[in-house]
Amino acid sequence: MLDFFVIPAHDRRLIPEGRLSGPMPWVVAIMIFLTVLAAAAGLAFSEAARSVTDELSSRATVQIVEANPDSRTQQTNDAAAGLRGLDFVSEVRVLPQSEIEALIEPWLGTEGLAGEIPIPALIDLKLDRPVNEKELQALRNAVKPLARSARVEPSSGFISPVISLVRSLQWIAAGLVALLALATGAATIIAARAALNTHRETISVIHLLGATDRQISRLFQRRIALDALLGGLLGLLGGGLIVWLVSMQVSALGSGLIQSLGLSWISWLIIAAIPIMGMLIAMFSARMTIMGALRKIL
Repeated sequence: MLDFFVIPAHDRRLIPEGRLSGPMPWVVAIMIFLTVLAAAAGLAFSEAARSVTDELSSRATVQIVEANPDSRTQQTNDAAAGLRGLDFVSEVRVLPQSEIEALIEPWLGTEGLAGEIPIPALIDLKLDRPVNEKELQALRNAVKPLARSARVEPSSGFISPVISLVRSLQWIAAGLVALLALATGAATIIAARAALNTHRETISVIHLLGATDRQISRLFQRRIALDALLGGLLGLLGGGLIVWLVSMQVSALGSGLIQSLGLSWISWLIIAAIPIMGMLIAMFSARMTIMGALRKIL
């Protein structure tokens, strides 16, 4: 494989362009730079959605909606005691009144709130595993006899609109990666045609000397692949540096969904493989373009 990129001295004389001297490497560098950013965003959104969904799907919230304070307290205690006896419930936590008021303070305030609006009691449940709708309904059936005004809702339901938005952004990022791959292929086709036009006389001479279309194609394909690889590495370096700086800033925020936007080592491996994919796209596009053009020229 490495021999493919070793250009003999006589081949360099046939194609005298030096490394990074033409527009091809820099165009590919820009494409790979943008592809790295788009791919990193898509992978980060995917991991964040999966992480938050897995975490919230194993949690549920019980609301005791009762206007009478004494009845609300009694139902809350009965429901909490009954929930602690269920097999798949690992933790039951009754939220104190002060914590509930802190949750609604940004929207309703707290001064005189308890006397004007009945605040439901909340019980936070941590489950042994993510539950499906059937198991969630069994949880509702177990709570209902203990607290007639209880409402059991999965925690994932409260953030489902945000997850849907993240999924949409993930697909947009994937679409951008696909468009950039097409743009890289188009840039390679233009570069290959330009190289053929520049060296048309040389191609005619070496073809008369016995060179086949495949040998001539390999000569140009190798040059374009090397330029694409060098440009891809430049784009990876620039894009990877920006992604790393942004990930450090996101990690420093330390808050919920935003903090989960980090990249795993598998995602970094995928990003590191982008220049290789760009080179393969360039090689394939160059080969198809050059072989097709040589059939018309020679």
